[in-house]
Amino acid sequence: MKFGLLGTGPWAGSTHGPALAAHKGVELTGVWGRRPEAARELAGQLDTRAYDDVDALLADCDAVAVALPPDVQAPLAVRAAAAGCHLLLDKPVATTPRGAQQVTDAVAAAGVASVVFFTLRFSGSTAAWIDEQARTGGWLTGRADWLSPVFGGADSPYAASPWREEKGALWDVGPHALSVLLPVLGDVTGLEEVRAARGPGDTVHLTLRHVGGASSTATLSHSVPPAAAGVTAEVRGAAGVAELPHRDEPAADAFAAAVDALAEAARTGTPHPCDVRFAQRVTQILARAESALP
Repeated sequence: MKFGLLGTGPWAGSTHGPALAAHKGVELTGVWGRRPEAARELAGQLDTRAYDDVDALLADCDAVAVALPPDVQAPLAVRAAAAGCHLLLDKPVATTPRGAQQVTDAVAAAGVASVVFFTLRFSGSTAAWIDEQARTGGWLTGRADWLSPVFGGADSPYAASPWREEKGALWDVGPHALSVLLPVLGDVTGLEEVRAARGPGDTVHLTLRHVGGASSTATLSHSVPPAAAGVTAEVRGAAGVAELPHRDEPAADAFAAAVDALAEAARTGTPHPCDVRFAQRVTQILARAESALP
């Protein structure tokens, strides 16, 4: 599968690019970025070509991987789908319901495959845990907490990200929390039941009710100090307590699994559970939470 990479930032350089370049089923056709000099630098590192014209890259590809801010990603995803490219997108797919809907509509109209990279859904240990708890069922409560020090004193390359500074942890790591809770507990009963409250810094607390009757909470933050950082999730029910295992594989390995998932969806025509429709629902929930914040 011939892939184009859209984006040149830290995530593209550390995860998307290396995973695509190393994947035996991928020909990395080229790189495009909003800063041509950065595209040339990353293309050199990945031993591929830098494109100045994004449409020229789309014309040369079977698929694109996008590592750009969500509201830059969404219109480019629409453009790529219209060019006949399968889509490997990042979360969140967009930060407005309208933007997410436009991507979903474009994928349906073009008949292309889509996968959205929710890291925990493609990392071996965490993906297996999510699938196992979904099969077990009978859960009454759940929680998913993603506490990071991006703005809390860590030396993080993502601290300079304008969209993360603007939208905060709700939009950056909220999708990760929902990618654990929704497959296990089910969809939310209705957007009107999504509740949100602010905490210190950009911390947000969510409460959700799910269609099977379970309830859940999520605490999301980029503002904790490094010593307080961590990712935890658990569900409780008739089967007892199940705790999310620690993700110990590199993100690039999980991304390679997402590449495999896109190739399979393109080959079979069977939608992947983490396609743009799932990502659209995540955007709807987070937009509702954002609007509920005081």
